[in-house]
Amino acid sequence: MSYDNRRIHLIPQLDLLDDRTRSGLLRASKIFPLKVNSYVLENLIDWDAAPDDPIYRLVFPHQDMLTEEADHALTALETGALAAEDAAARLVEIRDTMNPHPADQTSNIPILDGMQIEGIQHKYRETVLYFPKQGQTCHAYCAFCFRWPQFIETSAPKFESKDNARLLAYLRGNPHISDLLLTGGDPMVMNARRLAALLDPLLDPSLAHVSTIRIGSKSLTYWPYRFLTDPDADALLDLFKRLADGGKHIAFMAHINHWREIEPEPVQAAIARLRQAGVTIRSQAPLIRRVNDNADTWRRLWSRQVELGIQPYYMFVERDTGATQYFGVTLAEAHRIYKGAISSVSGLARTARGPVMSTSAGKVQILGPMTVNGQKALALTMLQSRNPDTVHDPFLAKYSQEATWIDQLEPFDPVDTFPFGSKKGAA
Repeated sequence: MSYDNRRIHLIPQLDLLDDRTRSGLLRASKIFPLKVNSYVLENLIDWDAAPDDPIYRLVFPHQDMLTEEADHALTALETGALAAEDAAARLVEIRDTMNPHPADQTSNIPILDGMQIEGIQHKYRETVLYFPKQGQTCHAYCAFCFRWPQFIETSAPKFESKDNARLLAYLRGNPHISDLLLTGGDPMVMNARRLAALLDPLLDPSLAHVSTIRIGSKSLTYWPYRFLTDPDADALLDLFKRLADGGKHIAFMAHINHWREIEPEPVQAAIARLRQAGVTIRSQAPLIRRVNDNADTWRRLWSRQVELGIQPYYMFVERDTGATQYFGVTLAEAHRIYKGAISSVSGLARTARGPVMSTSAGKVQILGPMTVNGQKALALTMLQSRNPDTVHDPFLAKYSQEATWIDQLEPFDPVDTFPFGSKKGAA
């Protein structure tokens, strides 16, 4: 059973919440998208601890996510001060103030035959992101998700494509592309037949240069039965095995925010099936206040993932979009948490890189504070960049205890610029 913004009142567990929490959830859901299924409700959330349970916070919008402006708009709506059509337009205006497409994503859309290709982003030379139309939802939504405009109305464009042929033509014409990343939403909501129609053509010799297929997905922990008992689960695993046997590296980029998500037996069975099909599972997640903002949670998460055969990959900084004022942590705090976690795990878990900001210029890693000529600085480096010449070149910013994103930092030396050519950071 699945529930969304229109069916919140049917979620049976909401009766376990106090009136204030339930009321706040209903208000926040008028601004933010909500979707949750019975598996998450019954297996991942500790309802005795809600609303402070981390998985509850991960899934359900909360009153405190609302800005003052959004709160006032909802009050006007509730009191009848706005007509229905005016209220709907006002809610869109409120969402538009929340930076619906961070990191200038719309600038990454490539051109083929003189026209933009819908549903594709090409930010880095080697990697193309593809947003198949049928994959632009999820089994459940994360309240912090930076792709929230894919799921609710804003004036920003949605990324989606139903034309696999144009994707394949673009890949054939760009032999330097080695990685195709299916993203969304969640591609694992698509059935195996549609996925095969998209991915099987990559086995053609003309696309041999596309050696890695990445799949960004939360399905492993939000709906593990996708790989176990769904009607086409076997067909899906057969597709992965066929691609792996054909020489493709299948990298399942699992979004796992908390160690409790990987404790249920169905999740561990799904992990085993994916690995048996030749799939490499890597994990990534942002650092989220009220969900995983302490070193011990990350230590336990990374250590358990290694035990289960998952490779820790990224700790991200929460992007500057949506309810970032509610979920975000400062860059200084993010580094303290990362250092505390990474220093307490074995070498096999230290594959996790972080804290990392996905900015318009590239992926910026926070290396940590240092002192230069008696002044405190923050050292950073580009892990990935639009300009490959800047990769792994360290640079310095003025130290800040308050900054939560790159655009709030300034170069340490006022005559310098950051590697991406700005006196302040790129958003």
